[in-house]
This record gives sequence, C-alpha cells and structure tokens, in this order.
Amino acid sequence: MAPMVEIRDARKVYDGGFEALKGVTLDIEDGEILALLGPNGAGKTTLISCICGIALPSSGAIRVGGNDVVTEYRAARDLIGLVPQEVNLEPFETVWSTVRFTRGVFGKRRDDALLEDLLKQLSLWDKRNAKIKELSGGMKRRVLIAKALSHEPKVLFLDEPTAGVDVELRRDMWRIVDGLRASGVTIILTTHYIEEAEAIADRIGVISGGQLLLVEEKAALMTRLGRKELRIDLQEPLGAVPDALAEFDLALADDGHTLVYSYDTGAERTGIARLMTEMNAAGVILKDLRTSQNTLEDIFVNLVHDDSTEETGA
Repeated sequence: MAPMVEIRDARKVYDGGFEALKGVTLDIEDGEILALLGPNGAGKTTLISCICGIALPSSGAIRVGGNDVVTEYRAARDLIGLVPQEVNLEPFETVWSTVRFTRGVFGKRRDDALLEDLLKQLSLWDKRNAKIKELSGGMKRRVLIAKALSHEPKVLFLDEPTAGVDVELRRDMWRIVDGLRASGVTIILTTHYIEEAEAIADRIGVISGGQLLLVEEKAALMTRLGRKELRIDLQEPLGAVPDALAEFDLALADDGHTLVYSYDTGAERTGIARLMTEMNAAGVILKDLRTSQNTLEDIFVNLVHDDSTEETGA
C-alpha cells in the first residue's frame, strides 16, 4: 500500500538563493502521527507549505493520497486540513459562518450536525454566533482547528498548533487528535513542546537547516540514541576521579559529592557491577544511587547541535 504522503528529494530555493529545503525524502504512512521537530528556521513550515500547495517546491516530487501536489493540486488539497501558525481570520464573520464557508469551499455538502459536533468538541458551540473579532486569542486558535477539520480531511497538518495557548485548549486539541487517529486520519505535527511529541507521536522526525536528519519510530529512537545516567552519591567528597576508576569515564558533580556514569541501555553489559567492585577496591564509599534516562529533548538537542557543528566546521 502506498504511503499517504510521499516526498522525494524536495527542494525549495527562494529568490536570492536561500535554500530552505535541501533534498527532503520522506514517506508518511496512512493513519500515523508523525512529529516533526526542529529549531526556528529549520524548514518545518516550508515543508508543510510545499505539501499543502501554499508554496511550490523548486524541484523534487510530493504526492498526497497518490496525487501530485503540483499537477493534481486540487485532488491533493481536498485531502488536506491545515492548522497554520498564524491566525488569519475574517474579523467580522461569525464562528458558524466561518467554519461552514470553509466546508463549502471544499465542495462538501452541507452538514450542520457534523459542524455542531465539531464546535462542541472545541468548546466553541456557545460562541457560534460571535464575531471573530470578539474572541480571545485561544478561541481564535480553536476556530482555526475547526476550519481545518470542517471538510473531513484524510491528512491533518498541525503547524505549532498549541504555541502560546492555554492548557485547556491543548487538552482539547489532543483529545481530538486521539479521535482522529482512531478514525484513520494521518497527522503531521510540528511543535516546540517536545513532551507532546513524546506523548502522542508514532514516529519522530528531526529537521535542521533544511535537511531531514532522521525519521524513526519513537521507541526505537529512544532505545538507539537514549543513554542512561547513574549518579552515585558519595559518603565523602572527592577532589578528582581516582586513577583506578579512569577507564569508566566518570564525571564529578555536586562539588565532588557525586560521581556520574553514563552507559548505553542497549549494550550487552552496562559495566555497573564492575564499577561498584572497583570503587570498593579504591576505597570510595557510596551513599546512594540514582538513575535517569535521556529524554527526547536531550536527543533532539544533541542531534541539532551535532548538525550545526558539522555545517560550521567546528
């Protein structure tokens, strides 16, 4: 079965020569949630814009539901719902007319029951007759989400959908995402809230400098790149790591009161048992042990840092 979204060597070069996308290739499967992470200016929004037909790729090919976004743009666009970063709504229209108009633009038959249910899910039903200009910023964001879902898209793009919004909206948003996932909608999410990607995504993509650094299943990524840290609280502080423990590449923390040992969770042996033996032989007495696992944020920061270091030749 073909992927819902197929991207092959997509490039985007703007007037002046700036290359926002540098040959991105990616398959997004039907019904999955892909979280696309990257710093500001990484190319996330440019990639979404090219897929949604807002911008044209300079070269390469992009298909949605088997439809080329350039030569078959109407068929491709009909499958897509987009919640953009920027709030751009007609201020003097009501919530109800705004959402109903968007459904009509996509050629969908009138379905007031569906729109009523959608507005209720987004806590907008009581505001259906209010003009957009009367709404708070959070309520306007809810209208954007309602517009994106009004024509029942098969692919939903969420470009920083919860940036700067209240906790209640974020909770409503993810509840709707769970329902859409259950109904088979493909969801592509860009976010600065890495904990959200860690909580709901099936796969994680990291983009930096217009290049896709990796795309991997979340659990596999955490296993492959994640490291655990053993923090050993000491009975007496050390001024330096004893020579007898040099092979373990330990670090001192907390003014010498803690030894920090990093190890690969996927390794056959962690080396912890031998470390304890050697510490005892060296006369280093432990007080307590604590372990912590790398988070997705740690992995993301390391990947982006490594990429920027390579680009600058540092």
